[in-house]
Amino acid sequence: MNEIPATGRIVLLTTSHRVAPGLLSWPAWQALRTADRVLCADAAHPQLPYVRDAGVKVEAGAAADAPSLVDECAAEGGRTVVVLATAEGEPALTDGLARLAGSGRTSMPELELLPASYDLPGARLLDVVQVMDRIRAECPWSAERTHEDLLKYGVEEIYELVEAVEEGDRAALAEELGDVLLQVVFHARIAEDDPDEPFAVDDVAGGLVAKLVHRHPHVFGDEVASDAADVEAHWAERKAVEKHARTSVTEGVPLGQPALALAAKLGGRARGAGLDIALPDALGAPDAPAAVDAPDAPAAIDVPSPDAAGVGYALLRIAVWAEAGGVDPEVALRGAARVYRDAIRAQEG
Repeated sequence: MNEIPATGRIVLLTTSHRVAPGLLSWPAWQALRTADRVLCADAAHPQLPYVRDAGVKVEAGAAADAPSLVDECAAEGGRTVVVLATAEGEPALTDGLARLAGSGRTSMPELELLPASYDLPGARLLDVVQVMDRIRAECPWSAERTHEDLLKYGVEEIYELVEAVEEGDRAALAEELGDVLLQVVFHARIAEDDPDEPFAVDDVAGGLVAKLVHRHPHVFGDEVASDAADVEAHWAERKAVEKHARTSVTEGVPLGQPALALAAKLGGRARGAGLDIALPDALGAPDAPAAVDAPDAPAAIDVPSPDAAGVGYALLRIAVWAEAGGVDPEVALRGAARVYRDAIRAQEG
C-alpha cells in the first residue's frame, strides 16, 4: 500500500481582544512553541509582545497566502504553520484554503481552528465602555452632555423597560435593558470628566460588587438563608447597620420619583418604623365621571384589605376628578407626600 505523503498542518490561532494580552490557553502556547513558522498579518497585534517575550519568533506585517502555505506545509515531510489571527479573523486566508480544499486537486494539510483565549461572561460590557469612550470624545452632541441633560432620557428608558416587562415582549425587554445600561455607562463616562470629584465606570461597578457581597452573607459568608423571607431579613439587618447614622426613616427616599411611588415608599418606611401618622381627611372625592366604567370601584381610599383592582379604580376616580377640576394629580400628590414626610420627621423628633 502506498503511504500518503505528509502534508503538514495549518493552525489558525484566534484571540479575544476582551481578554488581557498574554493570557493564552495552554494548547495555544504549545502550538506556538512547537510551530515551524508563526505568522501574523497585524504588526500591531496586542499579543505579539507577549508571544515574542516567550521566545517565539513571529513574522508580522504580511498577509498569509493560502497556496504558499499549503506548499510550505507539504515540504520536508510536513511542517506546522501557526497563523495568529487578527481581531477580524483571516477571511482571505480561510476563503483561499476552502477553495483549494474544494477543488479536489490539492493535497491539503491538516487545518485546525484553535481558540487561544475566550470571552468571559459579561465581556461584551468592555465593548460598551470602549464605544462610549469614543462617542464621548468624537460626537459633538455627546461631548457636551451633563448629568442633568440625561435625566429625562433615563426616566423615559425606565418607563419603556416597565412597559416591555408588562407586555411580556422579550425582544423589547432585551433592547430596553440595553437602553438603561447606556444611561449608566453614559453617566459614568461624564463623571470621568468632572474636575473636582471624578469617578469612572469601574468605580461604579466596584461599589456595586462590594454592596452585593456585603448584603448577601448567606451567599458569600457564613450565614444561612433557607427561604426568601430569611433573605429579606438578612437584607434588612444589613441595611439597618449601614444606615445607622440616619436620623429619619425618610432619609434615602428620593423625592424626584413619581408621586404615587413616593407616597407608597414613605408609607412603607413609616409602617416599618411603627409610626402612626394621621392623614388629613381633605379628599372628598366624588364619584368618577360616567366615562370611567368602574361600577364596583370603592368611593374612598380607606378600605380594609384592598385588592389591586379596587385600589386602581379608587386612584383612577381621584385622577379623573382632579383633572376635571384643573388640578395636576401628580403635582398635588407630590405636595401631599412632602407634607407626609414632614409629619413623619416631626413624630420621630
